[in-house]
Amino acid sequence: MSLIKISSTFTTCDHWVAGAPMPPSSGEYRDVISPYTNCAIGKVALGDKADAEAAVAAAQMAFPAWRATPLKERAQPLFRFRELVLANLEDLAQTAAAESGKTFGEARAEVMKGIEVCEFALSLQNSDSGGITDVSRGVSCEVRREPLGVVAGIVPFNFPAMVPMWMYPIALALGNCFILKPSEKVPMTSHLMARLTHEAGFPPGVFSLLNGTREAVEALIDHELVKAVGFVGSSPVALDVYRRATALGKRALCLGGAKNHIIVVPDADEAITVRGVLDSFTGCAGQRCMAASLMVAVGDLEPLIAKIREAAALHGAALGSAMGTIIDKPAMDRIRRHVDDAEKSGATITVDGRLAQAPPASTTLNQDFAEGNWFGPTIIEGAAPHMACAREEIFGPVLTIVRVKTLAEALALEGANPFGNATSVFTTSGAVARHVADCATSGMIGVNIGVPVPREPFSFGGTKVSKYGHSDLTGDSSLDFWSNLKKITTKWSLQSDASWMS
Repeated sequence: MSLIKISSTFTTCDHWVAGAPMPPSSGEYRDVISPYTNCAIGKVALGDKADAEAAVAAAQMAFPAWRATPLKERAQPLFRFRELVLANLEDLAQTAAAESGKTFGEARAEVMKGIEVCEFALSLQNSDSGGITDVSRGVSCEVRREPLGVVAGIVPFNFPAMVPMWMYPIALALGNCFILKPSEKVPMTSHLMARLTHEAGFPPGVFSLLNGTREAVEALIDHELVKAVGFVGSSPVALDVYRRATALGKRALCLGGAKNHIIVVPDADEAITVRGVLDSFTGCAGQRCMAASLMVAVGDLEPLIAKIREAAALHGAALGSAMGTIIDKPAMDRIRRHVDDAEKSGATITVDGRLAQAPPASTTLNQDFAEGNWFGPTIIEGAAPHMACAREEIFGPVLTIVRVKTLAEALALEGANPFGNATSVFTTSGAVARHVADCATSGMIGVNIGVPVPREPFSFGGTKVSKYGHSDLTGDSSLDFWSNLKKITTKWSLQSDASWMS
């Protein structure tokens, strides 16, 4: 297993506009802090309205020529970009890990998931060419997929490579010009990706990078030439972005948070369940919208739960290799408050991540990670469904276990969940699996899988307050978000027989 190496190189992340770095018009930057050391590893430009204007102007200038480029030709720089990402995989994974707190393996996996979406986008040249049909004598109907223009993506800290790649490969393949606004906490991976788009041969302005905080986001959303906005983040902010964009008549698809349920029934396979539950709530230190944070135990599962406790405790003893860090101190404080409040409310902390210790130097390439944001796997038991730990998104490596007597109770609990990203069931019964899949209210369902992320071309997206807007950001469903369908009905000659098209 590769370990994290925090580079001694200090990276300046300027905007990327018109195919080149662009310093912020204000001259303002902020430090990029690694969660492993709580030391600065770079600095990022703080964009403002003038910077957003420059990015949009460059994109709009590039759009007519890019739109007129045939899809098969647009795919060529995207193919070269894919090859460059693979060639730079280790550097990209180390950068993503260093700035987001992931393990190297997790960061590498997220880059590869982004590659999967890139490959789906490349397939469009052969699978999404529209079509023409004779619909009446002398009359034909044709459908074409056409780009929107300048579009934008606003993405979070937890997947600095993958979530942006959910958006721009598909949007670019369809003929749009794309502006990415990465999280100011993790701009370095996007900075590398921008350079790779240039090396791959994308024309200047086709892909742009606008850094910054709220001011940059609002300037991008408000710009009259930005036609669509994709967003991934917390549900409250997703709703704010959706309302702001749609109030201006723009297309918006905003993915929010989650409180994912794992339903475990007595016939579940022990080994599969222990591994699946552990990986789901500890992967990426629980900082992902697909993490299971509530296990609903149906009936008597005490031996299995004891195994989950044991596995979580062992996992917590391997921080740095088995699990990475929390993104920053405010996030650490929020997670700790949730666990403290659960304990005060009468729940029992049977595995306590608040006691986590930094990994020894022998497991960290002799780098000092003692000041990192370490929070170990945590299990809360004896919780009631009304408690905050069972209802609210914690976004950390915390699993709350709620016990119920029947599968019907478990499904009622899942249905009352305001979020709708993912629901999983662990069972060896096909009938139980089908019943849960039919009745669960989430957009993504797992059977004996703790993180049920679909593979392309199946689309990623939830329901309820986990998603605002229609379609999905990836897969087949994304095509209708990032493009319009133009329908052309043609008649060239007068026919002797009349019809409604005459």
